[in-house]
Amino acid sequence: MSEPFDYQPHLSGDLLDLRPVTAADREGLFAAASDPEVWAVHPHSDRYQEPVFRAYFEDGLKSGGALVAVAKADGAIIGWSRYSAQFAEPGEIEIGWTFLGKAWWGGAYNGEMKRLMLDHAFRFVDRVIFRVGEHNIRSRRAVEKIGGRLTERTDVTTAGGVEITHLFYAIERGD
Repeated sequence: MSEPFDYQPHLSGDLLDLRPVTAADREGLFAAASDPEVWAVHPHSDRYQEPVFRAYFEDGLKSGGALVAVAKADGAIIGWSRYSAQFAEPGEIEIGWTFLGKAWWGGAYNGEMKRLMLDHAFRFVDRVIFRVGEHNIRSRRAVEKIGGRLTERTDVTTAGGVEITHLFYAIERGD
């Protein structure tokens, strides 16, 4: 029998540490998420609003897979990401729900976060998927930048009476 997936590891790189999120992280995460531009191209573009963010945060906390990103330079909470099996098929895990405060955009922090998470995931699975809103061009480009390839898989959900199409990207263990 194989080892079960560890959804909340402690991971460390040159720029940041990833650790399991706690309820005490909400204020720091909201500080990073409170800029409307962070969510501008996201299907849920109102997450910069505190009540909306609170629900998003609580969902992530309950998920058992959320990791908070802490900048090593100053200890600031800069965002988060999480592992999930919700949309994964056998042999896969999803990395998603990622956001970084605008001050940490540009690739270095997201690249390291995803590299750490991918390295960890590939200890357990052969494929990592990323479910991204069809019109979220910023996130789509970020996934492509780390080697994600668009698949034919899609998912359509409805939020607030609006249909949202999500596209799936994948990275294989050997990539």
